[in-house]
Formats: sequence, structure tokens, C-alpha cells
Amino acid sequence: MTPDQPSTSGQFARVKNLLARIRHFDSLPPEVQERLGAVATQRHFEAGRVIYVEGEPAESIFLIENGWVKATRMSHQGREQALMFLHANEIFGDIAVFTGSSYPGTVTALEAIDAWVISAEDILKLTRQYPDLAMAVTRRMGERVLHFVELVEELGLCSVEARVARTLLRNARSKDGRLITPRQTWTTFDEMAVRLGTVRDVLSRALRTLENEGLLKVERQEIVLLNPEGLAERGDS
Repeated sequence: MTPDQPSTSGQFARVKNLLARIRHFDSLPPEVQERLGAVATQRHFEAGRVIYVEGEPAESIFLIENGWVKATRMSHQGREQALMFLHANEIFGDIAVFTGSSYPGTVTALEAIDAWVISAEDILKLTRQYPDLAMAVTRRMGERVLHFVELVEELGLCSVEARVARTLLRNARSKDGRLITPRQTWTTFDEMAVRLGTVRDVLSRALRTLENEGLLKVERQEIVLLNPEGLAERGDS
């Protein structure tokens, strides 16, 4: 993989700053952070760019500096299921690299992203050399397992309305005295359906049901959470 541009001292400082913002990597000794920065190369991906495809050999891990990506799998019938959505200060590609398998999903840039790429060979070599790095990787992998356990629970045991309620509350923030969930430019109903493991029509019906119950209001740029307590109850149903 050829970097979009070579590393400079300024870029090296950016890598170290990024590592300091990544959970578990933030406490790595300076020597380890310097070694990671020395082997990282910068990449830029425009919105809509496929970064890698499910089944490709796992050649690198990616550290997101800016932007969002989605990881999905595709069924034989062509139905897409979201595995996770990752933003700045997150890592992807690591599961495949550390398990010695191919990439388990397709990763696509939802908006323009800047990332730092470390080859599988380099990260595995450094992990063997530095126990602190190995422990940081282990902790992140453990959190990823918990994420997939929760995903299986939601898809298998929760109704679409419950999944919608949980997702809205999980991504809510305060704005002008209201609790809202923003809808980024890429958050279409189709994308939301993929994220929730359903299809557009079923998602639309679920949102209408919750809106008719007075729990939320769907607006063009955001979804207003009118009754967070009621949504929380719905999320547990």
C-alpha cells in the first residue's frame, strides 16, 4: 500500500497526538508511541471510498484521525448488515490482523477521512516486542467482543422499535434545551436501516410508531427526543 504522502516531523507529531487520544493506547510508554509513529503512513479517503472489501487479506490496521467509517457484511441475497460505525480516535482492521484472518467486513468512508496506516508486519512485530502494547491491544479486542455480544443481543432479542430507541439515546446530545440525535448528511433512512439490521420500510414504520406515541419527532436535520424516559423503556422492551 503506497501512502498518499510521505511522513514529516509534523505528521509524526500528529500520530503521537492521535495515539494519546485512543483509549488504552493513551497510556503507552513514549518509546512505544514513537515506534508506532515511525512506522505509520498517512492516507486520505474521500467520502464513499471503499477502504477494503470483506475477504481481502488483512495487510494493515487503520487509525482514524478525522471522519467516520462504517464496517458492513453482505449476505448472499445482497442485504447489508452494519457491524459498527467508527469515528475519530478509533482503530479498524485490527481484528483480522491479530487473528491472522482476512478482513471480516467491508469498510467504507462515510465522509472524507484522514487515517494513519500501520502494516500488519510492523504492528505484529511491535506487539511481540512491547508487552504494554500487547496489553493495550488485548483490552481493545476485549471491548470489541463485548460490542458484538451487544449487537447479537439487539438483533436477536429486541424489536426494531427497541433498537431504534437504544440507538437514538446512545447518540443523543443536548441542543438549545432539547435532547436531539443529529442526522449527518450521510445518515439517510437507508443507512439507518443498515445500522439497525432492518430495511427502510420497517424502519420508517418504527419511527412513525414512536412518533405517534409522542416519544420523538423526526425533523430534516435531527430527531428530537421528546420523551427520553419513555424511549428508555421502549429500549428495554
